[in-house]
Amino acid sequence: MELKTYLKINPADSVVVCLVEKKKGDVIEAGGERVVLAEDVPAGHKVLLRDVKQGENIIKYGYPIGHALKDLKAGEWVNENNLKTNLSGTLEYTYSPVNEVLNIKKENRTFKGYVRKNGDVGVRNEIWIVPTVGCVNGIAERLAKQLREETGCKDIDSIYTWHHNYGCSQLSGDHENTRKVLRDIVLHPNAGAVLVLGLGCENNQPDDFMKLLGDYDKDRIRLLVTQKVDGDEVEAGMQILRELYAIASKDRREDVSVSKLRVGLKCGGSDGFSGITANPLVGEFSDWLVAQGGTSVLTEVPEMFGAETILMNRCETPQLFEKTVSMINNFKEYFLSHGEPVGENPSPGNKAGGISTLEDKALGCTQKCGRAPVSGVMEYGDRLSATGLNLLSAPGNDLVASTALASCGCHLVLFTTGRGTPFGTFVPTMKIATNPTLAERKPNWVDFSAGQLIQGRTMEELVPEFIDKVLAVASGEKARNEENDYREISIFKNGVTL
Repeated sequence: MELKTYLKINPADSVVVCLVEKKKGDVIEAGGERVVLAEDVPAGHKVLLRDVKQGENIIKYGYPIGHALKDLKAGEWVNENNLKTNLSGTLEYTYSPVNEVLNIKKENRTFKGYVRKNGDVGVRNEIWIVPTVGCVNGIAERLAKQLREETGCKDIDSIYTWHHNYGCSQLSGDHENTRKVLRDIVLHPNAGAVLVLGLGCENNQPDDFMKLLGDYDKDRIRLLVTQKVDGDEVEAGMQILRELYAIASKDRREDVSVSKLRVGLKCGGSDGFSGITANPLVGEFSDWLVAQGGTSVLTEVPEMFGAETILMNRCETPQLFEKTVSMINNFKEYFLSHGEPVGENPSPGNKAGGISTLEDKALGCTQKCGRAPVSGVMEYGDRLSATGLNLLSAPGNDLVASTALASCGCHLVLFTTGRGTPFGTFVPTMKIATNPTLAERKPNWVDFSAGQLIQGRTMEELVPEFIDKVLAVASGEKARNEENDYREISIFKNGVTL
């Protein structure tokens, strides 16, 4: 079979995407249009199919991705130097619901998970130390190291401390964001037991923080305030951790319906292949999971700008539509309040990979959530309550957004990338490569290659393999970031520091 070397994504598009590097003089024929390349064009980048005038919109994915900065001729390379975003400030929106029926068979699949006392399910059984304030990070790290050495992590999946720099010198909403995310981590079902480690004088007062947890399992979640300990706080912490280890080490995996699975959707280091391979593949998985009764969560609000109406019109109710409008405009106002434009998102790596404007990025980014209706909209730090597809307010920063996805209750994060990244948050963070070159160069980072889609594999062939891979990781197979021991958290900082 002859492999395609370029792709016109939507019949309405005025560009094609080069799947391999193309040379000056190469001929491209698409949708009845024939052009000769005016210059060399890298893989993942766009070539114009027809002449456009200065100010005229350029179309990709069937939508405008910006306007031409000057008159352009068919065959020219379209990039950030001759294309500019149409985005500016906040907008008014009209609800025009689109209810697409997904004909996806319910398969009654299961994964091996840990059923918790409250009926929640985890995909890992780990012991966590969660500092209430950054001042005790060193003690927390020392405790985790000593418990690992004593136990060898036998009969549990891992032992970690989730250090951070916050919990004090914060005010109002910024302080509450920290408290909510730390609460969400403590209550996460991937933890079989948790030691909450406080100092004592911090703004995030330990006793008040424990009240924020609500009705929690007091056998598995314990508190130690180090300023209240006479003598060696490390030994006091170890006594508690040994008790927690004895409890958590008895937990065993059992078959759990895939309807209990909650997955976060994230992209980073995106390129021109992201909206063609990895994001659509993850979108197919998201639709499949929702059809099974499971849950997926899309975040990165700034990377919805330019594609937000697609999400708004998929909201199941007018109330969800209004919440989505508020989520989008509030984030735009956050940018504008700091004197920053709303459309300057693509990073140098994005641009080098073929993404020229925020609309270009957003229209590819939002494909991760497939076509399912939006059944829930959450503020930053909220915990999941609705099954199905949810939207979560958080920035686009990779580690902040991934931490937010895990904090809301996602068991793992599906992270698509064209440039590659090694990191992981406090839940398994699977990397899905958009192109075969990345998968070949960084097999120690990449969990699955969606680049197979430009090597002759079909979506119908790849989706079942991807489903099996995700369920294997949910059942205990380590993601690459876990194998490499790359795991951390990052909390959204939005306020003054005292």
